[in-house]
Amino acid sequence: MLARREYSRAELARRLAPHAPDAAALEVLLDTLAGKGQLSEERYAEARSHSLSRKFGAARIVHELKSKGIEGELLDRMAATARDGELERAREVWRKKFRGPPASREEKARQIRFLQSRGFSFDSIKTILGDAQSDMER
Repeated sequence: MLARREYSRAELARRLAPHAPDAAALEVLLDTLAGKGQLSEERYAEARSHSLSRKFGAARIVHELKSKGIEGELLDRMAATARDGELERAREVWRKKFRGPPASREEKARQIRFLQSRGFSFDSIKTILGDAQSDMER
């Protein structure tokens, strides 16, 4: 399984639990894999946040990492990394989906909801839609 992609410790434990004789044996296996460098929380967090950053904002990335068992200082570091460049990523996602500024209040609300569902901050959303509106008025 580890040859195909990175896994978090918690995620791998959930997948291997049905096949392990008991919890202690599973912990020993996970410790062995981590000791050999085959299982790394940091590698997993970096790879996952990088792949998600193409389409999602910092909030969504943090939620995804938390759900896979990443926590503490590593999660804080990945959240800070995800916040860097969020505005540009949000602008690119918005441009691919909508291609232009909203024409009505309903359309604006729809665009805001879409970007929020992708985990982008309201400040980024407000900036993007404000820029699009000012571009349209020129």
